[in-house]
This record gives sequence, C-alpha cells and structure tokens, in this order.
Amino acid sequence: MTSTRPIDGAIGAARHGARLGVLDIGSNTVHLLIVDVRLGGRPIPQRSHKLTLRLMRYLQDDGSISDEGVDALLAAIGECAAIARSEQLDDFVVMATSALREAANGEEVVARIEREAEVTLDILSGADEARLTFLAVRRWFGWSAGRILLLDIGGGSLEIASGIDEEPDVAISVPLGAGRSTVGFFHADPPSAADQRALRIYAKAVLDDAVAQVKPFGRPDHVIGSSKTIRSLARLAGNLLPGVGDADRAVLTRAQLDDWVPRLARMDAKSRAALPGITPDRTFQIVAGGIVLSEAMRAFGVRELDVSPWALREGRLLQMLDRV
Repeated sequence: MTSTRPIDGAIGAARHGARLGVLDIGSNTVHLLIVDVRLGGRPIPQRSHKLTLRLMRYLQDDGSISDEGVDALLAAIGECAAIARSEQLDDFVVMATSALREAANGEEVVARIEREAEVTLDILSGADEARLTFLAVRRWFGWSAGRILLLDIGGGSLEIASGIDEEPDVAISVPLGAGRSTVGFFHADPPSAADQRALRIYAKAVLDDAVAQVKPFGRPDHVIGSSKTIRSLARLAGNLLPGVGDADRAVLTRAQLDDWVPRLARMDAKSRAALPGITPDRTFQIVAGGIVLSEAMRAFGVRELDVSPWALREGRLLQMLDRV
C-alpha cells in the first residue's frame, strides 16, 4: 500500500491539509509516524507507534534473517499497517533500510512481507538514507547553519553527508551501526576491553576512507548528529542550551562522550537502563554506538555537535510533501 488516494487528491489535500504516514523498518525498530501537513507548514505529529525488534539478533551465520525473525517482522509490520489504514491517510510509504537491504534472504523476505502484509516496500540505499536524513536536518536547522556535516548512527549503518544545500554534496553509508557493531564485536555483557579496542580499530579504518571522500568538499560550519543513539548519548552526557523559541539546544562534546563511554562499558545492559536518557531498547547497543560516534568525531576533527530531533522519517515525509 503506497498511496491511499490518487495523487491529484493528495495535491489538493496538501494545499489545505493532508495526513501522511511513514513506516520505517529499521535494524532496531519498526516505527510508524503519522503527521498532518500543509504546503508551507511544519509537519505536526499526530501518532507514533514503535515496536522494538532488534533484527540483528535474528541474523544467522550466513547473513540471512531467521524464520523467527521474519515472523516477528511480519507481525510488527502488520500491526503498524493496520493502524495506518485506520487513519485514512492521504499518502503512506513503507521504507526499509540496511537490515533488509543487506540480508542474504532479503529479496525473499521482502516478497513475503509485500504479499502477506499487503504493502509495497521502498528499499532505501545507504546513500538514500543519508540524503533524506540530511534534508530533515537542513530543514530543522535552516540555511544559517552553513555547510553541514551530518553523522547519523542507525542500528545497521552509519550515514555521513555534507553540503550547503538541501541535497548534500556527498552522502555515504558505512557498516558501523550500533546494533551491527555490538553483535559483530562484543562477546560479553559488559564488553571486554579487548572487544572495545577491536571495534575502535575497525571503526578507525572504515572512517579513514569516509573522511577521504568527504574532506574535498570543505570544512563544515555546523556538525549535527541524529538518530536515537546519539540523542540518548546527548541526554546522558551532553548539555542543554537555550535555543530558538521555547526549544532547548542539545550539544554533545567529544570530551563528554569519551568521559561517559568507559563508564557505560563497565555496566551491564540492565544497569544502563537506570541512567537518564538510556531507554530500554538502547541499553544493549549504547556502548558500541558511543564508540562509533567517538571515533567518527575524532576522524573528522569534531569537538562538539548539535543534536537534531529530526532524522530519516521526517526527511521522507518532507520529500513526500515536496513532491505534491
């Protein structure tokens, strides 16, 4: 189900107000976001429904998603799709990111989802994820932010983009997601010093290549981090500063991050849940996410970043509105 009414109807509705929905199938969660929009207006969230899956735990040795994982995924998508249908949306998009894109049996799983859940999946590339998130961040921070460097840590990948317009000059995706890094490098809870060191070495090697791709486009005026992992780390370790209007500005420095990550690494996942900002669905992967973010900030020479409340889902909704 990609649209609930003809596009001409969506155009007319968008002028006077429309209800749009995006279902984001990520590596960690399946998240439905429904907003009311009008041309020239800010999207107003109306409903959010999120289910935590952590698809990485269902990956088998050959890189395929297990039958148990597929069943859990189908149940979550079916639940969210039923909610979307009940909302009489003017347009509805179901998008999938690295978890399905890179699974060995991804094509088979996508076909089954489309058949049984009666939806059409938009499979985003890593570069697509980076571009859409960059659009959301640009709209949130505005033109005064100048050249933006975006760092977005998902469950399966780290997206990086840089540019001065709404379309970035460069948009890349690297396999440094918080969930993927946890499953791939940590063999105990809490992780050993050797496992943490191995992740840092790997992240540095991957990021050296990313820096080489981004650096020719110039130094950023503004560095921005998005994603639930970065927002969680900022709530725990960062600063809240006065923002525009009644909104606070969340800032996270590398020094703050490097002070907190070793402390998080000495706790088990259950203990981390008691900390401010660390939600239960992030406790198992927050250490790896912190290490990846620390290495990314170090690789790009970043001392501090602003945290964006908007990310991929908002970027896709803005794109939907722009197209009508």
